[in-house]
Amino acid sequence: MGATNIHWHGGIVTREDRARALNMRGATIWFTGLSGSGKSTIAAALEKELLIARVPCYRLDGDNLRTGLNADLGFSDRDRTENVRRLGEVSHLFADAGIVVLVSAISPLQADRDAARRAHQNDRNGPLPFLEAYVKAPLDVCESRDPKGLYKKARRGEIMSFTGIDSPYEAPNSPEILLDTARCDVAECVATCIENLRSRGVIA
Repeated sequence: MGATNIHWHGGIVTREDRARALNMRGATIWFTGLSGSGKSTIAAALEKELLIARVPCYRLDGDNLRTGLNADLGFSDRDRTENVRRLGEVSHLFADAGIVVLVSAISPLQADRDAARRAHQNDRNGPLPFLEAYVKAPLDVCESRDPKGLYKKARRGEIMSFTGIDSPYEAPNSPEILLDTARCDVAECVATCIENLRSRGVIA
């Protein structure tokens, strides 16, 4: 049951005030894809390039948040949905503050990613840019990388309900950004993201 008797408290600083002060607008790029597809690697490299360009940004990594904010969540269907919901709400707050947020999380279900998008679209001050970035790589390529050794454990039955093995992954139907890491290197993927942000007027 949700909390009751809650009232929204508006502030003095508006989103337009922040946009003028920062000379940019906030947005969220939501990197989704199988484990090993390159989500975190691309997000980290993009964060570095944006900071070099003096663009306020922050990276929210799904694994990292599970050590703190989402430490109470497991990997049941319900917990995975709640994990994405929290990521969506936090990234929405960062974007509203005028920051480019880089979320990297498998987030396997389209319905959960759509809910994160709605958190940005339904903001009381108007919609915030939410760019779904599909980090595409075939399962066999992701398994060959297996940077955390998770696929090997899943194949041995040591990890159950592992996305791509015995738990489904729903690829985005119409992502704003498509990053095919079987064909493009990290630098090319970062350049694609930056160009997308520029074309949408998020950054100069």
